[in-house]
Amino acid sequence: MRWITSLVMTAILKTEGKMMKQEGEKEMASKLEMSYSAIKQLSLEKKLCDVLIKVDGAEFHAHKIILCGCSDYFTALFTSSYCPPDKHEYSIPDISSEMMELIMEYAYTYRVHITEENVHELLITADYLMVRSLVSECCAFLKAQLCLENCIGIWCFACVHAFEKLKQQAFQFILHNFEMVRVSEEFLALTVEQLGEIIENDELNVKQENVVFETILQWMRHAPQSRNAHMGVLLAKVRLALLTYDYFRDHVRNNALVKDNAACKPIISRALQSILRLNVNESLGSEFTRRRLPNAVLLVIGGRSHRGPTNSIEVYDTRAKRWVKATCHDENPRMHHGTVYLNGFVYCIGGFDGNSYTNTVRRFDPVTRTWAQVSPMHTRRCYVSACVLAGRIYALGGFSGNEWLDTVERYEPETNQWSMIAPMHERRSDAGATALNGKVYVCGGFDEDQHLFTAEYYNPQTDQWTVIPPMRRRRCGVGVVSYDGQVYAVGGFDGIIFHRNAEVYNPQTNSWRAIPSMMKSRSHFGIEVVDDLLFVAGGRNGCATISEVECYDKKTDAWCAVKDMKVSRSALSCCVLSGLPNMAEYTAPRDEVPQSSQSMSGFLTLPA
Repeated sequence: MRWITSLVMTAILKTEGKMMKQEGEKEMASKLEMSYSAIKQLSLEKKLCDVLIKVDGAEFHAHKIILCGCSDYFTALFTSSYCPPDKHEYSIPDISSEMMELIMEYAYTYRVHITEENVHELLITADYLMVRSLVSECCAFLKAQLCLENCIGIWCFACVHAFEKLKQQAFQFILHNFEMVRVSEEFLALTVEQLGEIIENDELNVKQENVVFETILQWMRHAPQSRNAHMGVLLAKVRLALLTYDYFRDHVRNNALVKDNAACKPIISRALQSILRLNVNESLGSEFTRRRLPNAVLLVIGGRSHRGPTNSIEVYDTRAKRWVKATCHDENPRMHHGTVYLNGFVYCIGGFDGNSYTNTVRRFDPVTRTWAQVSPMHTRRCYVSACVLAGRIYALGGFSGNEWLDTVERYEPETNQWSMIAPMHERRSDAGATALNGKVYVCGGFDEDQHLFTAEYYNPQTDQWTVIPPMRRRRCGVGVVSYDGQVYAVGGFDGIIFHRNAEVYNPQTNSWRAIPSMMKSRSHFGIEVVDDLLFVAGGRNGCATISEVECYDKKTDAWCAVKDMKVSRSALSCCVLSGLPNMAEYTAPRDEVPQSSQSMSGFLTLPA
């Protein structure tokens, strides 16, 4: 019993120590605030002040040491060899009295109320006076405000004033949300140089290249007399060889603005040669065949191959329609695990490594391509279900090696700690879980006795599970994902049959409905949504482990085949990587000539 007492005492001491640290930090913050307030009061009462700052007709009594503490501008001004050390008055040009008042507030309290109305002028003023910490706060404020309606304005503002980090952040937002940004009012005000910089970028997020050409036409229609002459400059930045034959012929080559512009004729000719693959090994035409980088890619990790557990990692490039190998050899083989992507990291949770059921959690950094161990779960979990909700990871059910589990734990990345939450109504291994509308849904699975068709959801606000209507089929090894505001349950095994069929739960009607069946039967496969398409990868079909991949499009209500993975595997897990600064490392080489099955008839005649 001594070791139990020791563990309890250690936990109590750690908790008390943490509380004392927090109290100490609060006390220190309180004392600093009192000090700032006292010094500010001296300034307001003009006591012990040794400098008078004159701005825009207003006067500010201050203390040199305080201003130097926050501003390199004032440090240089007060210590300059050109100014006598006893100089008392200084006039600062090109600054409004309202902004200087905010700068003074920040200098004395390190706090200032930043708003949408004052942020631009305040940022310019803070930069002029070299108040670096306030510059950072204003830039962070603008970054948080980025949206479809203002991103171009913020980008242009950052360009003019050389705020490089904010400029890059706004530019990335424009690239990643291009198809929605291009219809904004701000977009139509772009200069030809700015539009060209956007559409020539590899990271421009467009599913179809015709969107780029149509955007050029839209921009020109806004001011045709001054803009139509720029067609040649902008057309050269479109990846023309990525267009379909029909679109190139009907909408580009025969477009009036293209036909009537002499600068466009050699561009059309070079693009045609690229399409016909006449110069695939030369630089001629490479600007037309280079694929765009995707904003997001599908990552599949681990699973069971014909040799047992594997550590193989593959990434599907939706733009190139190819799988890319991304295996990191320092990762151990793992199957029947959970995988999620959170805050720029891939978490690999539980599973079976070929020797034991595990509670370990490994975190992969896709930028540095390195693995690190994080806090383990309280329970060993193979056949675990995992998902992310509100910045936390949920690990549900599974098999510990001794029992099937109804328990659930939640991971806080900030504290690197797992905590137990309310258990599910049923024991579930081989289930599927997803997050939707602030709740965690779990469907199907196996409870040691039977394959389940039941489903339930967890509300983190109440720490309670609620049963929802059962699925139409029993599904063990089911793929579950949120898509189009609903919960999709796909495939699985009912104890006799490996399913192709799928169904959808609508939270609004609290009911399930069938959707078209997959092309292949499968259980224990990977499932995710990328580019607004639902992908399923690998799995087991009852006879063998498979590599086939397919996707479902809600718009067409149909499944279509996708290129097979390089490795056949079941018991794998998927996640979506997005917004990576090194996305090119997880995609097919962009300079490879894309394979095309489109007919080339009709291209053989060059335009007049």
